[in-house]
Amino acid sequence: MAEAARLIAVIQELDRVILTSDLPEHSLEEGDIGTVVLVHQRGKGYEVEFVTLDGETVAVVSLHSIQIRPIGRK
Repeated sequence: MAEAARLIAVIQELDRVILTSDLPEHSLEEGDIGTVVLVHQRGKGYEVEFVTLDGETVAVVSLHSIQIRPIGRK
């Protein structure tokens, strides 16, 4: 049972995340904040939507888990 618990993604759908690398092909930069709209293979990958401050979608991008991180307190 402990093994199954470790496989559960820390980042879940609708979580806000921070991009950890530039994606110039999508006009995104490290530090941009997006919302996870789909989790792939228990957290191996994610579909993340990035929007402007007024809510316009900039991009919806498939990312590997190393390309994002959860938003922390600091």
